[in-house]
Amino acid sequence: MLSDSEAVAGAESAGELLLRAAAMVPAERYALAAIVAVSVFLYRFLELHVIGDILRGFRGGRVELTFHPASEIYHRVASKCRSLHGRYLATPWLASPHLQTLFLGISGRPPSFTYKRQLYTVHDGGTVALDWLLASDLEDADGFISKDASTPLVVVVPGLTSDSAAAYVKHLVYSIASKGWNVVVSNHRGLGGVSITSDCFYNGGWTEDVREIIKYLHHRYPKTPLFCVGTSIGANIVVKYLGEDGENTPLAGAASICSPWDLLIGDRFISRKLVQRIYDKALAIGLKGYAKLHQPVLARLANWEGIKKSRSIREFDHHATCVVARYETVDTYYRRCSSASFVGNVSVPLLCINALDDPLCTREAIPWDECRANKNIVLATTPNGGHLAFFQGLTAGRLWWVGAASEFLFALHDSSYMHRQKANDHVLHSSLESSIDKSPYVNIMEDGMVTPVTKDGPDNNDGSPSNHEVDGVQFSNGVGGRQQLKLSGEKHNEHASGAGNESTADSAHRLGDDIYSSKLHEIIAPVKRSINQLTRYQGRSVWLLAYIAFVTSWPLLGSLAFITFQKKFRNPLRAK
Repeated sequence: MLSDSEAVAGAESAGELLLRAAAMVPAERYALAAIVAVSVFLYRFLELHVIGDILRGFRGGRVELTFHPASEIYHRVASKCRSLHGRYLATPWLASPHLQTLFLGISGRPPSFTYKRQLYTVHDGGTVALDWLLASDLEDADGFISKDASTPLVVVVPGLTSDSAAAYVKHLVYSIASKGWNVVVSNHRGLGGVSITSDCFYNGGWTEDVREIIKYLHHRYPKTPLFCVGTSIGANIVVKYLGEDGENTPLAGAASICSPWDLLIGDRFISRKLVQRIYDKALAIGLKGYAKLHQPVLARLANWEGIKKSRSIREFDHHATCVVARYETVDTYYRRCSSASFVGNVSVPLLCINALDDPLCTREAIPWDECRANKNIVLATTPNGGHLAFFQGLTAGRLWWVGAASEFLFALHDSSYMHRQKANDHVLHSSLESSIDKSPYVNIMEDGMVTPVTKDGPDNNDGSPSNHEVDGVQFSNGVGGRQQLKLSGEKHNEHASGAGNESTADSAHRLGDDIYSSKLHEIIAPVKRSINQLTRYQGRSVWLLAYIAFVTSWPLLGSLAFITFQKKFRNPLRAK
């Protein structure tokens, strides 16, 4: 047997042999191994797909479409779009969602042009910057839109902390304007170099500004087909607005690009991996920069110390968004403002585009079944593309989704499937804010008066009494908010003289009554239809209320009936 000293010597000799063997390997081999290890790590970390592109022969990934089998929007509109039935191949040197997203933020290679700015004041005193690019502006002409213009107008809603100067917005605006349409970018409050002029800030579910801007444009250009394109958080706002208003929107069509869909799932996703946490911190820095621009207002309304210390989107929403918008918790804000809950009520032709490798908006949040169940929605997904990037070509000079969205809107405009707002719905639903605490069929004024909706013009905002005419019936606003019904036809002479004119006066009076009855029927008929529709939809609730009313009032009614019959029986007995 070997002694302990001999065993130690043998062990040392084995270690020395291993070191000698390692030293015999050339340093170039170690460097090559290190390069391979780092490359594998970066390939997985950056989610590169170069090898996949090579194996597919640089043909790109197929665009997958999700739609209802009986959808006319797909069969008559989307089926004519070549972009939606082809493949998407990313720029070879940007074969990663992170590289695409990073390049879009740093450069993006946007086209060069100049907007025309219009400042619009919303109802609560806030200011929204509308940046216009008309088709005539690209032809070095003094462009303007007439009131009777029929050239389509596209409203663009940017993403989080983005404005009209963002590269992807300029790509979209220039592409649409170069094809002959007019475009306006509706910047969020406090962005685009505009100060906050009210105590209200925008958030991921704030649809009031979009609703008011679209309504204003529709009133200003009533013959112009209106379309809307939302990007990122702007897409969430647009889809939520479409679901909230349903048929009651003047939009003819819309597109949603890289929507987060479910903000709660997105919050969990963005804090899951290291690379997503980097995005989370970067976006939080952008939000804090936005907050610093409006520090005097936010310091008064929100927790400014918490905002300065925020290191994630969730922390910023906790200290700023939830405080200003008065949400109980951050999760409550995310749940209520997620557009996925409103997809089923979208009544406008809508194209939704998402990349499955989006590093900010996970595929887990996409409402596949809801989109498939709605005949108005076509969902297009690509294997690659990043967030709002989808760069194409060797020079990365084009964005694939810009061409796809433009092609869809143009095909929709050339078809007979554009959404057209119904006149009755427009009249009855224009003041709808809540289907629970307000009737969707009439206007409820500030003083509590229930009044029919009239065709007010957008410019009629003075405090003087005004007359409005709806279908030949004129409503005159009088003192105290009351409304008097007047006929717009011939006036009847109340002091008609001569007995020989009685028959003429009677016929004129009957004619006036007929006109009055017909006009009154035209006003009441939509309300009756709406009430009947509500009764059909809420039949169970109506019968339940009737049952409760019958049961609770039966003792009183029974007592009254007993006393009445008792008196009736007593009187005949006394008479006998």
